[in-house]
Amino acid sequence: MRYLHTMIRVKNLNTSLDFYCGKLGMVEVRRKEFEDARFSLIFLAASEDKVSGAANQAPLLELTYNWDDQDYDEGRNFGHLAFEVDDIYSLCQSLTDAGVIINRPPRDGRMAFVRSPDNISIEFLQKGDALGIAEPWASMENIGEW
Repeated sequence: MRYLHTMIRVKNLNTSLDFYCGKLGMVEVRRKEFEDARFSLIFLAASEDKVSGAANQAPLLELTYNWDDQDYDEGRNFGHLAFEVDDIYSLCQSLTDAGVIINRPPRDGRMAFVRSPDNISIEFLQKGDALGIAEPWASMENIGEW
């Protein structure tokens, strides 16, 4: 058995692509349009997986976009997506500069959480050892839920 992908439904495809690709640096690797059923599937790879050529083997994020307007609640059975990052402080600063709220700041130099435009919780974990504790992150409080 091999893990293939995680599917999440998105309300606004452009907003979601801006978040996952524009802000998080993921890369679209394929797209399927189902005109009769009125939905699209967009598959995204983490940038490191795309660069290393592992996009065909690494798990992907599948964005499911229904063309007709629909609202989605958080699924109680869905926890979060998790990504390993090279520099958690740099990423969190970049996301903050882009207007993304850091719900759980990386006070410990190891872990942070944000929410996607569709309220999906996303965890970032520092690759390797935790970075040294640093401001402004060490003093930041949690915001909302994560």
